[in-house]
Amino acid sequence: MRLHREAGPAGGGAASADAAARLRRSARRISGTLHTFRPMLDREWSDALRPELAWLSGTLAREHAYGDRLERLLAALTRLSGTPVPVPVRGGVQVRGGVPAPVRGGVQVPVGGGGRVPVPPAPQVPATVPAAAAAAASVPGPGPAAAPVPGQGQGQGSGGRAGSVEPAGALALGAAKAGALLERQLNLARTRAHSAALQALGSARFHAVADSVALLASEVPLAGAAAGPPSGLGPLAAEAGARLLDAVGALPLLRAGHPYNAEALAHGLTADPAPQPQDAPWHQVRLLLRLHRYADEVLRSVPDAVPDGAGEGARLLSAGQALDRHRDASEAAAAASAAARTPRITPATAYALGVLHADQRHEVEAARYAFQRVWVREEARV
Repeated sequence: MRLHREAGPAGGGAASADAAARLRRSARRISGTLHTFRPMLDREWSDALRPELAWLSGTLAREHAYGDRLERLLAALTRLSGTPVPVPVRGGVQVRGGVPAPVRGGVQVPVGGGGRVPVPPAPQVPATVPAAAAAAASVPGPGPAAAPVPGQGQGQGSGGRAGSVEPAGALALGAAKAGALLERQLNLARTRAHSAALQALGSARFHAVADSVALLASEVPLAGAAAGPPSGLGPLAAEAGARLLDAVGALPLLRAGHPYNAEALAHGLTADPAPQPQDAPWHQVRLLLRLHRYADEVLRSVPDAVPDGAGEGARLLSAGQALDRHRDASEAAAAASAAARTPRITPATAYALGVLHADQRHEVEAARYAFQRVWVREEARV
């Protein structure tokens, strides 16, 4: 808790992030195990502890999710625009992800990853060029573009408008503004999530949960009939596997097995700000897959209840990673769509956010394809 408080919302300490991640995963794993093997436990005790563990895991996960989402979206903007997305530089300090990063020797680190890229000097623009055109010329674009000059492509004879910005410069400026907008919104949400996490870790509710979990190392409140040998673990784990198979059977795996099927892009222009309803069954499979994987690990830790299938653990892990990518891309697309609904943004900014939304929906489709390949291939081998 001390490390988390000192690190701040910018995630400045690796030790703090690692400690929060381990605490979050432990709470999630214990809650999932209690859910699967609930009939073997004292019902009143498990029903009281599971919601508290879910609250703790969810509270700690939000700050991490906002940071990863921002990094993912800025990296996608950099990839789509072909150039590092410029961010505000004030006083020789580049603000990236809420953490000031100095710019030394005319060299900056591009947002979203990549190598160190020299900051290009502002091109020399004639004094007769309007200020708007000069500002557009200073924005790095996908390639060298001549600055607009009065009488060339913007006079009355060409159907243009005095002071208009070249399309390449406008699109680069739109990508930069989209990145700045996403950074403001997600950093604000991340700061609020950090404050909520600190408040939760210092509350009496958290200490009560910690005391309850500490008792698990010495004694587990079992039901009266479950005090004997662990013979009842297998049937309960099999029920978790059956629920997973039923949920996977309801997925459109046949369509997901065709690359570039554009299913994830359906209803992309809907005015409803709610998340995509087609993603909900995949999210549910992800949760059930996690429960089944936790149950499989419990069975493998008991000598007399080892499950069949030597490669089941690797298969579940690969499928879970594909569904994690699906969830991350889905939430990133929702964040881009929410940013595009911001009032009074420029058309170039809205266009960049629309392209970003479509890119993340394509990532959703790719994750579904990867899951289908892992799941169907392993079933065919069995």
